Amino acid sequence: MLSTDTDILTTAEAWRRGGRAVALATVIETWGSAPRPVGSHLVVDGDGNFLGSVSGGCVEGDVITEAADVIEAGTPRVLEFGVADETAWRAGLSCGGRIRVFVERID
Repeated sequence: MLSTDTDILTTAEAWRRGGRAVALATVIETWGSAPRPVGSHLVVDGDGNFLGSVSGGCVEGDVITEAADVIEAGTPRVLEFGVADETAWRAGLSCGGRIRVFVERID
C-alpha cells in the first residue's frame, strides 16, 4: 500500500524536526502513461531512508540518489525521465511515459 501525501509530508516534518537532513521529491509533470500522478511525493533522509513514491523501478532509485546530492548541495533539481517502449520495463515506466520530478532540500 502506498503512503498518503499526508503521511509523507508528516514524516518529512518529523524527520526534519528530529534533526535529519531531508529532501522532498514531487512529480511536477507527466506525459503519456506514468506510474504516479502529478503531485506524488517521495521523502528521503540523509541516511537513504525513504517513504512514498514518484514512479517505481530504476526511476525511484535514481531519484533517491539525486535526493542525497540535493541534501548535500542544497540546490534543488528538476529530473526528467522518459523512455521508449522497448526500454520501458527496465527504467520502471512500463507504459513508455515520461515524468518530471522536482527535488528540494527541506530546511
